[in-house]
Formats: sequence, structure tokens, C-alpha cells
Amino acid sequence: MKTLELEVVGGNRSKTIQFQVKRMINAGYVGRNRQAVTDHIEELRRQGVPPPSSVPMIFPVLCHNITTANKIEVVGRKTSGEVEFVLLLNSDNIFVGVGSDHTDRDIERHSIIKSKQVCPNAISKQVWNYDDVKSSWDDLILQSKVKMTDGGEAILYQKAPTGSIISATELMDLVKSKIIDGMDDGLVLFSGTLPVLTDEIVYGSHFRCELIDLRLDRVLACEYKINTLDYLKP
Repeated sequence: MKTLELEVVGGNRSKTIQFQVKRMINAGYVGRNRQAVTDHIEELRRQGVPPPSSVPMIFPVLCHNITTANKIEVVGRKTSGEVEFVLLLNSDNIFVGVGSDHTDRDIERHSIIKSKQVCPNAISKQVWNYDDVKSSWDDLILQSKVKMTDGGEAILYQKAPTGSIISATELMDLVKSKIIDGMDDGLVLFSGTLPVLTDEIVYGSHFRCELIDLRLDRVLACEYKINTLDYLKP
């Protein structure tokens, strides 16, 4: 079982919690515009990525495979991040973070689920109480930036309001309806992501994602460097 040390921030106060990750679930194909989702699935199919079994798609991820670190290790050269809101459920509270289910794009051509298991899920060290943003949820902004090299310029990679994808309430209801034993204490949910603003997927060396609350003028951020394990000769 993985334990995350997180800082819950709100107003002028903050507190540190130890959140035990008992289960983790990723979602995909979560756009509210269903025709756009269908078009995206067809585009990916032409690139060799198999279509999902259902829309939205949800699947389990190894629960120890989550990190707040500023570096991750990957084995493939074609990996990339994608911005997502993250929900953390326990018996008393729901917390909101921002993160990235970093993905091996070569493996994704064979199995979406397996492509998510070989790279970590990254999450922000700071989180909000869901109740603080519930009333203005659709007005939050998700965005990500990518750097190609250590000293390179950050490229705006994704940006859209949370209202363009599945809502937090709908995601939680969907997941709870699928859990066989009903256990959702210690559950971490990654929401699925936005379309990219570039012409193609970018395989950078740094990835940063943000959840922006314009109403309260605050930002959650998750940022990490990608280290490829290529230090051995073939």
C-alpha cells in the first residue's frame, strides 16, 4: 500500500495528511462532446491504437504506482504526460489534485491498460477540498506544458476548462457503479485528459500540469522530469 504525504490548502490555512492509496483507477475518452470523442477514437485507430471497450473507459492501475516526486523513470523513448484532475476519496473527505498518467505510447498500440502500468501516475503535492470548488467546478482550468530539453522553452500543450470533460460527480458515480465490492475508501481517480494543442504527441523531457481556480486565484501544479533508462549498450 502506498502512502502519500499531501498538503491540503484552502483559505489561509493548510494541513498535512497521510493518504493511503488502496486503489487507483484511470479514466479515458472522457470528453463531454461525444462526437469529438468518436472522431478521436477513429483517429487513434488509424494510428494503431485499439478502440476502448466502452466510453468513457475506466480501468485499474497498480496502486503503488503513484508519486509526488519531481522525477520519474521510464523505459521507452516514446512516453508522454497528459493533464488530468485527480480525486482522492476517503471515509470523511474528497480531495482534488492535479496529475498526469504518464503513458508509453508504443505499448499503447497493443494495450491501453498495460501502457499505463509501466509509467508512474504523477500527482501534485498540494490538494484542495472538493467541497471548496464543487459549486464552480466547470469553470476550473486544466493546462499542461512540455519542455523538449532541460533548458528548453515550455510549450503550451493542453488547455481547456474542466467543463469540457466528465465532471467529478459523474466520474465518481461511474466508478462506484462498477466497483464490485463497493470499497472506495482510499480510492484515487485520474479523470482522463484533454486534446493536445500541438499537431501531434510531444515526447518531451519535462512535463508540467496545472489546475487553475480563477475564482479564488490559486493553482495546483504537478511538474516532473522524465529520465529514460537508456544507460546500457544494446
